[in-house]
Amino acid sequence: MKASELVGKTKDELITKLTDLKKEQFNLRFQKATGQLENTARVRQVRRDIARVRTALGQPAGAKRA
Repeated sequence: MKASELVGKTKDELITKLTDLKKEQFNLRFQKATGQLENTARVRQVRRDIARVRTALGQPAGAKRA
């Protein structure tokens, strides 16, 4: 996911996306603990996507990124 994909989304959409990513992160951690995780790079992608969504939520409504 790119930060530009988050620009046009509403606060509710961003919160929904954040919830989905948190659930996926939990499932990935559970798979890792049980030895079933195949794509280890996905853990890093999800963690960074969560950071992107949180950053977008913290931005003022009219602010644009450079």
